[in-house]
Formats: sequence, structure tokens, C-alpha cells
Amino acid sequence: MRAVVHEKYGGPDVLHLEEVERPIPKDDEVLVKVHATTVTRTDVGLRSAELFISRFVTGLRRPRNKILGMEFSGEVEAIGAGVTELKVGDQVFGGKGFGAHAEFICIRVSASLAMKPAGMTFEEAASVFDGGSLALACLRQADRLEGKSIVIYGASGSVGTAAVQLAKSFDAHVTAVCSTKNVELVRSLGADDVVDYTQEDFTKDGKTYDVIFDSVGKTSFRRCRRSLKPGGTYIETDLGFLWHVPLLLLLTRWIGDKKVKLGITAYSKKDLLLLKELIEAGKYRAVIDRRYPLEDVVEATRYVETGEKTGNVVLTVIRAT
Repeated sequence: MRAVVHEKYGGPDVLHLEEVERPIPKDDEVLVKVHATTVTRTDVGLRSAELFISRFVTGLRRPRNKILGMEFSGEVEAIGAGVTELKVGDQVFGGKGFGAHAEFICIRVSASLAMKPAGMTFEEAASVFDGGSLALACLRQADRLEGKSIVIYGASGSVGTAAVQLAKSFDAHVTAVCSTKNVELVRSLGADDVVDYTQEDFTKDGKTYDVIFDSVGKTSFRRCRRSLKPGGTYIETDLGFLWHVPLLLLLTRWIGDKKVKLGITAYSKKDLLLLKELIEAGKYRAVIDRRYPLEDVVEATRYVETGEKTGNVVLTVIRAT
């Protein structure tokens, strides 16, 4: 099968297409023929290993898992001997830590895998789980959101577009912060108020909020602290996990009434099924910026690295007919 492989850390050019052995499903796994996957900021970070601490997970000198790709959609090609929940030909979607930048992937049926939402294309379904899972992990740090006011900074990215929709489904009042070109998109996702950061600074308008969620790691607790209400929560993503974050988590736990919390993604079938339920209820949709064929993965990766993407960047593995 074809797969995008990287045998060393570095820039986008370390990625290349290669013929590799097709995986064989274990008894509790299915083999999925991948129709679409995405290039995420996490993929970019794991490939470059610029944050050296990541190498303790991915491999100190070279990557242990040579095929990136954290989310996918496709069709079940084969099933393990113990699988009864799915059958060959079922259309599925889900997420895994690696391996989706390929024509086939094996995944346990008990893992983050479910039937593709009705009426959703493969490209849309492939764009749901990674951003949605991280947004859920972060929003849960605020406990109950019903009736609370929340700022989502970076509201037009993969995590941000997910967070806007999820926060609204939890009955929060959402103020979304994005650039001029994405104001209408973010408003269409349900944001109650939209702040164009190129025109105004939400931290200087005198308003205060129960929760501030930085979905892109480009602001700080110090900058936003005065915009939090007493007892408010500032949420970082695991993508912004720098040396100062653990210190702030500890300090704000014991000092003051405004807390810093960190949302760390833990993929689960429960979250996938929640996202599917919201999609089928018309409360959540995938946002796709650009689509590239699998062989153009280097170009797709370079675009993600600009930091200018809106929503998701899709890699099409099998073209729609």
C-alpha cells in the first residue's frame, strides 16, 4: 500500500510516499481502507520534533512510528476473527495517534471508531475527531458551561471551530476571536459575539468572562487575567505546553481565585459518539479549508505550518467518484 513515511525528524521535505506492507488486523481490530485524512498541527509538531520533550514519546533519535495521521474516514476492508460490531463495507470514521496517512489502517473496534455520520462526506468525516476531541478536553476543564460566558481565542482553527460549536451546544455565551477574513464563518458556527483581533483587543475593552480558552497557544494568562471574572478559568491546549504552563497550573491552584488549566487530549469512543450525535442533530459541522491528494502531502504540510489555515486541511486518499 502507499503511505506517507518519515524516517527522521525535520522539515516537510522529510515526508515521502513509499510502498509499505499492508497491516493485518488482529482479532479485535478492523482494517480500514482510508478515503480521507487530515494534516494537523500535532502532525507538524511530531514530524519536526521542535519541542524536544515530544521525542520521549515518539523516539529520541528517530520516529518510532513512521506514518503520521491522527484522524480518518473510510470503509471496512477486513475484520478480525473476534469482531462482531462491524462488517466489511461499513463506512466508518475515527481517530488514532498515528498511521492514517496511508491507504489502509488497523484499529481496534473498542477504540475511537464509529459508523460515519449519515449524510456526511468522507472528507468532512475525516475532519471531525482530532479538533473535536481536543476542544472537548479543554472545555471540560471549565466544568459546567451552561449560562457561562466564554472567549474562544483562535476561533477559526480546527480546535477553535470545534470549540465554538461545542460551547454553544453546552449553552454557553460564546465570544469568538479571529481575523477579519473569518468573522462571518465563525458567526455562522453560532458565536454570539465575534471580535476581529486585527481591529480590537478583547483584553482591553473592560469586559470580563467566566472562561477564556486559547485554542492556538498565542495568548497568555498574564495578558488575559484582568479579563477573567473572579473565580474564572483560563484554559491552555496541550499544543501550547511550554515550560511555564505546569508552573502556572500549580501557582494558580494555591494562589488567587483565577485558575489556569490544561486540556490534554485523550481519544475515546465516548467523545467520538458525542460528536457524531451532535453532527446528526445539526449542531456540529466540519470546517475544511483546503484539500490535497495524498501525494501532495508536503505542500499540505507547508500550508498548515503557515498558521493561517481555517478549520482543517484534508488529504484525499481515495478520490470521490
